[in-house]
Amino acid sequence: MKTLRIAALAAGVLLAMSQLVPAQAAGHPEPKYKWDVKPTGSTSQFRGLAAVSADVAWVAGSNGQVLRTVDGGKQWQNVSPPGQTLLFRDVEAFDAQRAVILAIGSGEDSRIFRTADGGKTWTETFRNTDPVAFYDCLDFNNGRDGLALSDPVDGKFRIAATSDGGKSWKVQSTKGMPAALPGEFAFAASGTCLVAGPGQTAWFATGGGDRPRVFRTSNGGRTWKVTDSPMASGAAAGIFSLAFRGPLFGVAVGGDFLKPTEAIKAASITYDGGRSWKLVPADKAPKGYRSGSAFVPWTPATVVAVGPSGSDVSLDGGRSWSQFSDANLDSVECAGHGPKAACWGSGAKGLVVRLAQGH
Repeated sequence: MKTLRIAALAAGVLLAMSQLVPAQAAGHPEPKYKWDVKPTGSTSQFRGLAAVSADVAWVAGSNGQVLRTVDGGKQWQNVSPPGQTLLFRDVEAFDAQRAVILAIGSGEDSRIFRTADGGKTWTETFRNTDPVAFYDCLDFNNGRDGLALSDPVDGKFRIAATSDGGKSWKVQSTKGMPAALPGEFAFAASGTCLVAGPGQTAWFATGGGDRPRVFRTSNGGRTWKVTDSPMASGAAAGIFSLAFRGPLFGVAVGGDFLKPTEAIKAASITYDGGRSWKLVPADKAPKGYRSGSAFVPWTPATVVAVGPSGSDVSLDGGRSWSQFSDANLDSVECAGHGPKAACWGSGAKGLVVRLAQGH
């Protein structure tokens, strides 16, 4: 009965998506998007990005640097943990005061820090001690429950979990984790190789092997199931970013980061929570390798994808894409509700932008 309910719900989502009509076809001009630059004064590369609202955002990047804005990007505060030169690749923020950042690297370079006072002080809450482990990204289901993903150790991806908002972390047993493929790993490109969904759901994506895959859990990371993806894979190719709206509807983007202007099997979509994936044809895919993706909150099915060669938008849930910017971005995140909803982007040379709409 559960399988039948899932199938019926997935069919309903697919039908709803198939009935989405582009605004232009309905007699209205399609919305146009652009990025408004929010100067940071930094030269760091910000792959870590957390959108809280139109006013509040955090970025984390190279040289141990973390910045925060509370006024929509007019001013940026340097709230970096003192004395750190680590490579920060992910930041997750609950509000203007509470945030969690991930530093990447082999062994003890993989660490997690937490602040509850807007970055005035930071506490190191996790330090990896396994020389083989390499943590790539993290995400939270809510204000308490979160997961962090490491590349395979002893043939299996490793998960660290928190149930207290990042104050403490525990490395999970890998008994419920499927075996990794030879050469398989996750990409620490934008903090979205792992994404958390409603309840205890989460997904992470891979590359590096003979095929990319998407892993999914429905019990907070205790057990995982895995599905092959039709997207590109290879030493520098795979799925770099996942974005989900709800438990079923999701988008994956990626490609080959050594070929940033080529759309090599660069996007796919799912309507059944990642149990199956449909490849977006090359003529409808993003115009190059893309490292980050996010659903635009004030729309029913608009998705933005970013990468070093530009940004693309899909108005139909990822089935077709068009490029709207050539900005060099690594990450995109959206958050908020109503007039406070916003999408932020970040990338090389201190670049931070916010999405704007016009006609």
